[in-house]
Amino acid sequence: MGKVVAFVDLDYFFAQVEEVEKPELAGKPVVVCVYSGRTEDSGVVSTANYPARRYGVKAGIPIKRAKKLLPPEAVFLPIRLQHYTQLSRHVMSILDRYADRMRIESIDEAVLDITNRVGGDFEKAAEYVAGMKTEVLRATGLRCSVGVAPNRVVAKIAADISKPDGLRVVKSEEVEDFLSPLPVNSIPGIGSKAAASLAEMGVKTVEDLKQLSLETLEKLFGRKRAEYVYFAARGKYDEPVEPRPPPKQVSRIITLKRNTRDVDDVIAELSRAVADGLARMEALQAAASRVGAVAITSDLRTITRQAEIRPGASYEEVLKILRKLFQEILQQDARLQLRRAGVRFSDFVSQAGQSTLSGYIE
Repeated sequence: MGKVVAFVDLDYFFAQVEEVEKPELAGKPVVVCVYSGRTEDSGVVSTANYPARRYGVKAGIPIKRAKKLLPPEAVFLPIRLQHYTQLSRHVMSILDRYADRMRIESIDEAVLDITNRVGGDFEKAAEYVAGMKTEVLRATGLRCSVGVAPNRVVAKIAADISKPDGLRVVKSEEVEDFLSPLPVNSIPGIGSKAAASLAEMGVKTVEDLKQLSLETLEKLFGRKRAEYVYFAARGKYDEPVEPRPPPKQVSRIITLKRNTRDVDDVIAELSRAVADGLARMEALQAAASRVGAVAITSDLRTITRQAEIRPGASYEEVLKILRKLFQEILQQDARLQLRRAGVRFSDFVSQAGQSTLSGYIE
C-alpha cells in the first residue's frame, strides 16, 4: 500500500481570520501589520489578503510602502498573535482527528499521513480530504488549501498550486508529469536567489533541473541540500510524518535592507521576525525566559547580547528589550554597521496544559 500524504495550508491565515470576524471587510484589501512602535506607520506587513496582493503588497514590505500601493479603502490592522494561535490550535485539533500521524509545520500549515485512513487509495483521499476541509470551514469559518500526494514535498507543491481554497490530488503515477513543467522555485527550499543562479545556467523548470547531476548540484547547494534537490525534483524525496522534538531555542535572522547603525531601522525590520517567534512559542505553549539580539556586522562579525525576560512577555516588551540590546552593541564601536540582525528566544519554561502540538517549532 503506497503512502498518501496531505499538506494543509490555511490561506493568508491572519488576514483571513480578520475577514471572517469582520464581515464589513468583504472585498476590501486587508493588511495585517507588525507595528514596531517607532511611528504610526513604522513596521512591516505580516500578511495580506488576495485583493491586497493584486496591488503588489506582500509579507515583509514596509507598512508605508503598502499604504502607497493600496487604494484608500484598504484596511490596515495590527497583528493579534495570541488570538491567531488559539484558532490555529483549534484547526490543528480537527486535522489531527483525520490523520494517522501529523506534523505541524507552522502556525498555518500541517502535514498529515492519511495512508491507513484511505487504504492507500488516492480517489478515496480526495473525498476524505474534502470532508476535512468542510469540517474546518464549518467549525472556524476558515478556508484552507490542501495538496495530496505520495510524499510531503509534492503534497506541499500541490497545495501551493491549488490556492486559494483548493484541493489538488497528485497520484503516484502522475508525479513526474505534474512536476516537470513547473518553475524550479516551486520546489520548497529553492528561493529567488537560487532560482536566478539556475536560470543563468538555462535551468528554469523542474524538468531542466532533473538533467543536472548530483555533483553539479553539490557545487551549487552543498552536499546535504543537493541530495534534497536531486530527489525532490524527481518527486522521490520522502520522509516520515512525525512530530518534531521540542526545540531548545527559537531564532530568526534577517538581512537588513541596507547596512545601518540606526536602531530604529533595525527594530522596524526585525519586528516581523519577533512576532513570528512569539507565535511559534504560543503554539508550543511554552515561554522563553531569555531573549538575545544577534548582530552581524558589515565585515561579517557576529555579536550577541542576551537579557532575561518575563516568561510570556508581550511583543512590545520584547521589542523594548531588543532595542536596548542593539543599542549596547552599537555603542561599543562608533564604526559598526549592521548588515543582518536576529532575535533568539531560549530557556523555555513549560506552561500548563501543554498539548500534542509540542512538535510545532522547527
